[in-house]
Amino acid sequence: MATEPDTAERLVRLFAEESRARAFAAVALGAGSPEQVARTAGLSSRETAAALRRLREQGAVTTGDDGDLRVAYEVFSARARADARREPGTDERGTGQTDMVLRTFVRDGRLVRLPARWTRKKLVLRHITEQTFEPGVEYPERTVDAKLRAWCEDSDEIDHVTLRRYLVDLHHLHRSEGVYRRPAAPPHDEAAGA
Repeated sequence: MATEPDTAERLVRLFAEESRARAFAAVALGAGSPEQVARTAGLSSRETAAALRRLREQGAVTTGDDGDLRVAYEVFSARARADARREPGTDERGTGQTDMVLRTFVRDGRLVRLPARWTRKKLVLRHITEQTFEPGVEYPERTVDAKLRAWCEDSDEIDHVTLRRYLVDLHHLHRSEGVYRRPAAPPHDEAAGA
């Protein structure tokens, strides 16, 4: 299982088959032989053999020096490290996940809640900025607050002041003497991730 862009999708497909997910879980819980995997996972010998073969082919399960089956944690760690090295926001942007993220956190032009994951949070905040403020136009703080308050009407988690702070901190809005302006170009890290 190489650390390439489609690895997450391949991993989902790998575990979409119940027998493979159960066999993997059995190995993760300490089953070291195909017999133990079959017993722990409640699978037939045939199902176990097919599941383990596929798990090995994809690199999710390997055989240790002692001959016992084990989870190839280093493969998952390598994937996590590769994801961490990406430009912020690149895992969501341009992959077809943008719409899914926005549908989850924004409904009917209202913010349901902010995502916990920072890359998704930035994506949602950028969307709010692009939908609410025109580039180069100056907005008094009262107008900014009214526009952002409308986004927060259905959310118990976030208020317009917190939302405004995020937009300023991320340079989606520039503030000077009580006047806010959306820059014409996206912030540097946003442009690099595009």
